[in-house]
Amino acid sequence: MILELFRLDGKAALVTGCNKGIGRSCAEALAEAGADIIGVSRSGEMAETEGTIAALGRNFRSYQCDFSVRESLYDFIQLVKEEHAAVDILVNNAGTIMRKPAAEHPDDYWDKVVEVNLNSQFILSREFGKDMVARGSGKVIFIASLLSFQGGITVPGYAASKGGIKQLTMALSNEWAAKGVNVNAIAPGYIATDNTAALRNDPTRSQAILERIPAGRWGRPEDFKGAVVFLSSAAGSYMHGSVVTIDGGWMGR
Repeated sequence: MILELFRLDGKAALVTGCNKGIGRSCAEALAEAGADIIGVSRSGEMAETEGTIAALGRNFRSYQCDFSVRESLYDFIQLVKEEHAAVDILVNNAGTIMRKPAAEHPDDYWDKVVEVNLNSQFILSREFGKDMVARGSGKVIFIASLLSFQGGITVPGYAASKGGIKQLTMALSNEWAAKGVNVNAIAPGYIATDNTAALRNDPTRSQAILERIPAGRWGRPEDFKGAVVFLSSAAGSYMHGSVVTIDGGWMGR
């Protein structure tokens, strides 16, 4: 039956940045489909996510890690590998954004954004992906952005990192598709999360954005549940190297 292809029973999913927003929604969706969740965030505080997942009858294990610190990232990876038999699904959601015009954009802004949004995601994908390749199965899902396709304003580091995520998705897919590992990305449009608070609080920018979105509204974290389950499941087994836009029609305008 078709709905059985979307089941994730017996799978373990590592979701980064799952304390709120899109990451939390993805973790909950995967648990609803039957997966156990390994969650990580910078603060390590994921009580609400854990409560929701426990209520679904799934296991949840939380970790704390600052992805801008390379040593902490490697310590986290080692700990997960010691405590879990396998990571079947990796959702690279954690990210950050720092706003300042390009001519004034300081090195520390650029370095932190690229480290969190691109470097750490490559390392996570390489370290868990090599195990997936060895097993002959696995799913890697990146959270890209509309700025994987467009340049944005006052966020050069973010745009560069998200453009890199699009290319990384295709690069890893080219090497791993024939080895049973699906690598894809989801590109959110303008979603009502902490990252877009500055835009939503600016009446001029907010109105201009809404006027361009054919759906006529800001996206919501729950809009990503269907896509992440599809890409994580047998239903998406022939999806490789794709970037799926969930944007209310923005890119089609």
